[in-house]
Amino acid sequence: MNRVTFQVLSETRREEASALLSAGHYPGAYYLAGYAVECALKACVAKQVRQFDFPDKKLANAAFTHDLEQLVKVAGLETDLEQAMRNNKNLELNWTIVKDWSEQARYQPRISRAKARDFLSACSAPRNGILSWVKRRW
Repeated sequence: MNRVTFQVLSETRREEASALLSAGHYPGAYYLAGYAVECALKACVAKQVRQFDFPDKKLANAAFTHDLEQLVKVAGLETDLEQAMRNNKNLELNWTIVKDWSEQARYQPRISRAKARDFLSACSAPRNGILSWVKRRW
């Protein structure tokens, strides 16, 4: 997979999450919104790899995770995110909501409307959302 594929997947998963939320499928909305963030961060990781370069094994291994906090580090965005959150408390709040997402959410049959809505909002808010912040770096 390449950077553009991750960008497209991020947008697609966010749109699917929004549709699921509207249709009352809250666990699916929550789950796919998290994948949207994961794909966006993986697009940032892919940006670090130059065409025709042999991939760094440590970077490649570290990128094979669903852990959003780990992906921020692998993407080289940790310092930028910390600085941005010091300057933007809404972004900090949104990261607090999003950072603990796990792919294990696929096994959670009961996620409330409020939790899914708040999570999707934290991901998608145009100005202070996590996806908006990551997209400016991918």
